[in-house]
Amino acid sequence: MSAATERTQWCFADQLGPHFVDDDVERVLLVEATANFRRRTYHRRKAHLILSALRHRAAAEPHRVRLVRAESYSAALTEFAPSPGRPLLVRDPTSFAARRFVRRLAAGEVDGVPKGAVDVLPERGFVATPQEFARWADSRGGRRLLMEDFYRGQRRRHGLLLEPDGLPAGGSWNFDADNRRPPPAGVTRLADAEELAEPWWPEEDEIDAEVRRDLERLVTTGVRFVGEDGPRRFAVTREEAVAALDRFVTGRLAQFGPYEDAMLAEDRWLAHSLLSVPLNLGLLDPLEVVREAEAAYRGGRAPLASVEGFIRQVVGWRDYIWHMYWYAGESYRDRNALDMTQPLPAWFEELDAGREVQARCLSDVLAGVREEGWTHHIPRLMVLSNWAAQRGYDPARVTDWFHTRFVDGYEWVMTANVIGMAMHADGGLLATKPYVAGGAYIDRMSDYCGGCRYNPKVRLGEDACPFTAGYWAYLARNAPALRDNPRMSRALAGLGNRHDLDDVVSQEAARGSLAP
Repeated sequence: MSAATERTQWCFADQLGPHFVDDDVERVLLVEATANFRRRTYHRRKAHLILSALRHRAAAEPHRVRLVRAESYSAALTEFAPSPGRPLLVRDPTSFAARRFVRRLAAGEVDGVPKGAVDVLPERGFVATPQEFARWADSRGGRRLLMEDFYRGQRRRHGLLLEPDGLPAGGSWNFDADNRRPPPAGVTRLADAEELAEPWWPEEDEIDAEVRRDLERLVTTGVRFVGEDGPRRFAVTREEAVAALDRFVTGRLAQFGPYEDAMLAEDRWLAHSLLSVPLNLGLLDPLEVVREAEAAYRGGRAPLASVEGFIRQVVGWRDYIWHMYWYAGESYRDRNALDMTQPLPAWFEELDAGREVQARCLSDVLAGVREEGWTHHIPRLMVLSNWAAQRGYDPARVTDWFHTRFVDGYEWVMTANVIGMAMHADGGLLATKPYVAGGAYIDRMSDYCGGCRYNPKVRLGEDACPFTAGYWAYLARNAPALRDNPRMSRALAGLGNRHDLDDVVSQEAARGSLAP
């Protein structure tokens, strides 16, 4: 086939796995667009991962894959020069802005790219199709959308963890009650108490070294990053991703479930999979991932509760968040039902708690983001987001912060997770109640409070835990908006029993958005 007639597909940096490109596509185009790093301030590790993944993909198939480095996507595509006789294929990307761009390309509305020169293909990389989600949502008949119901439908549709009669394995769809253990007492690392393999770690190569040099050059041109550099922690090639999946399933999955909500100051990884990055780069297909986990259960290598909890994260929550991003619409990220308008303080933006933050949990988790660009889901939800919600930070700003500061952060991931679940800014479309809690939760699920200058049982005075005091101030501030939520009735009723509530509210107002 001649160069003029061969089929070429442009893949975005989160479409790097083989399942995004059909066998009849002869050429693959990848684009490094420097403008992406000029528009927003990203974590240095996130920038490194994206560039490393693109360059490794090109190096793996040098005769098939062409990598174009340009200031913008438009400049790169003009250089590639697609035409109606030589159309460029592209799968629907994962954000509203990117989809508008590829549709403008297809319509001939971008200079240098004539109409008919770009064909847009359906998206891939998720378990349910948009049509399947729409049928499920429409079938609710006006009832609220619940992730649990969507998740059960996913398992039925794909035969996951089902008995021959179609009932769920173990007699239950949900084993959350078995997956909420606090960390084992008296240990600093989970491996001290449980049989647990070390996470899979990649070996860096010359491509990674080249990326570091190029990032430094970008800095000299005015591009700004936050966070620290360090060894690459996550898979950026298909081969690495498969190795990371195998290590998790064979050596870590069994302990994942019981401790998935636990936190240890000296163990950032616990038994987590570290697969969110390769999944969100498109290096692993989600069904492939959960089939491997199910096989471990069927083969007696992992307990059902752990496997169910992991499958729930991948085909339940991850897929649900993806579809809710599109279902709720582009204006969803601007929702602010609780009227939260406080700006993010500089130490939060810069990932630098320094001496300002004396709450041990917040200081340590923020350090983890600074050093790794990653924490697992409970520090994200019950420390970082809990803090932001209690202080009334602007939800859109918090969404952007998670998007740019986390190596696995993308707009579709963070919009519904932050606006809906973490900040409750959507008024309850996604989650049935706000995910805010006092210091007692952190004390129960971590080892942070024992070494902290604050007391999680105290809400007023010098020893007052900012999470405990912040929780009651949050309830007092938002009581009118939450009064009709049945899941908040007990918490709101407790406001009347707090004789010191006015003093707590005044104390937290004085502390403001600055960490005590």
